[in-house]
Amino acid sequence: MVVVDSSVWVDYFNGKVTKQTDILDSLLGHELVVIGDIILTEVLQGFHSDTDFRKAKRLLDSLIFRPMLGMELAVKSAENYRHLRKKGISVRKTIDVVIATFCISTNLPLLHDDRDFEPMEKHLNLKVVK
Repeated sequence: MVVVDSSVWVDYFNGKVTKQTDILDSLLGHELVVIGDIILTEVLQGFHSDTDFRKAKRLLDSLIFRPMLGMELAVKSAENYRHLRKKGISVRKTIDVVIATFCISTNLPLLHDDRDFEPMEKHLNLKVVK
């Protein structure tokens, strides 16, 4: 199982060919792909066309859905954010810390195309798909 971040889904739905979208394309239908509530929101909110929104929702509905934040993960995400800040690392988006914390706590690798996850890989042992 692998979690795919919105940074990859956005490129995928926009037809942008990257290393990560190629990996996603190879995973779909062959590997269990997890989508979290936060990622689902990020991806779907970006569609301008109702038709594209519905098509994307159908595809995303076929994935394994997991809620990514509850009391325990909210606290752990805050701890991880603080840990990075103490190391002098400014995290630009809290949502990325939440996604990374979910992946770390569930021992699932993350497929992403967002440099903001790099410090979490280095300092929090986030597993990533390369």
